[in-house]
Amino acid sequence: MNYKLIFSVSFSLLRARWKQTLIAAIGVTFSITMFIALLSFMTGLNGLLDGLILNRTPHVRIYNDIKPTKNQPVNVSGTYKDYHNFIRSVKSPSARQEIFNSGAVMDAIRRDDRVAGLAPKIIAPVFFTAGTIDITGVVNGIDVQAESSLFHFNDYIVAGKAIDLKNVPNSIILGKGVADKLLAEPGDVVQVTTSQGDIMPLKVVGYFQSGLQDFDKVQCYASINTAQKLLGKPNNYITDIQVKLKDLNQAPMVAKEYGALFDADTEDIQTANSQFETGSFIRTLISYSVGITLLIVAGFGIYNILNMMIYEKMDTIAILKATGFSGRDVNRIFIVIALTIGLAGGLVGLVFGFGLSAIIDQIPFRTPALPTITTFPVNYNPAFYLIGAVFSLVTTYFAGYFPARKASKVDPVVIIRGK
Repeated sequence: MNYKLIFSVSFSLLRARWKQTLIAAIGVTFSITMFIALLSFMTGLNGLLDGLILNRTPHVRIYNDIKPTKNQPVNVSGTYKDYHNFIRSVKSPSARQEIFNSGAVMDAIRRDDRVAGLAPKIIAPVFFTAGTIDITGVVNGIDVQAESSLFHFNDYIVAGKAIDLKNVPNSIILGKGVADKLLAEPGDVVQVTTSQGDIMPLKVVGYFQSGLQDFDKVQCYASINTAQKLLGKPNNYITDIQVKLKDLNQAPMVAKEYGALFDADTEDIQTANSQFETGSFIRTLISYSVGITLLIVAGFGIYNILNMMIYEKMDTIAILKATGFSGRDVNRIFIVIALTIGLAGGLVGLVFGFGLSAIIDQIPFRTPALPTITTFPVNYNPAFYLIGAVFSLVTTYFAGYFPARKASKVDPVVIIRGK
């Protein structure tokens, strides 16, 4: 069959009912526009919310946890081997919190091809002196450059510079909540008391604000060397090793492997943030569900319009079949009509969807909890546009298939005799 002729007939029918064609195309355009804008905004928002935690969480954390010893002396004694031993008020042993032979451990991790980078860390519980009141806090000793490159530390500094921790001796970046309690400004000196009773003055060089108020009321940051001096520990004292992997999905397996290899406790990011991953998945699922529902509704609109077109064009269909068009040819004509509506409406919808996303991206969004965010977050993932284009064609194809099949079965003799 001459496909040029089929396309010519299809476009003639489209022009003959151009108002209905326009309405159907507008329905597809609106659906694709909202599908793109909704997914871009929702996934951008998901990325923002998850980033508050996930950007600051290592894929694998290596540390020594404080926990009671499982094998108590009475259990390992041969005298009471066959007895049932009931032990109460088991205390944690005075085990070392630092990672044993941390330098060799970090060298071994760096040689692992699965690792993108690591950042050592020291966690030191302290008290900040404010007059006669002691405020509880935690000083995190970090490698500033590693922390900034792997865990976006710079993005959460709202005053001062992160590199000042390395350049200024005995300096500290206060959590915004801690700074508000102490009424401390950059350049001030705060008194820090360790759990052992040692007191050390530290100069404030900036503020840290993650957007989580409970976190910002406790967490503060200093350099590794400053934290070691604060605790009176040697240069090889490290309590945590934060590992970032090239493939996030390998974290559980790598964590188990490192735990057995280095005889330390490990925690993977999936275990540490399972609630956030669940929430993000549900929000994304809702977004896709609403967007696809819009496309399906548009498909029903095209189906109804093509159905009405067939009833109104019964004479035309009868003439086409009487002049040599087969049922398959008529089927193709109406499929071409449906796909043309879907293609035209879909392309315009993609453009409008991008435009609406760009508009949302410019809307001011300011909140004290997220000082580094100035506009609503939008994700311009090309996959959304590909999904929208494919789904618009698939939806309109099936919306046109059933009316087209009905048109292909029209008996021209019955129609002409009825006239």
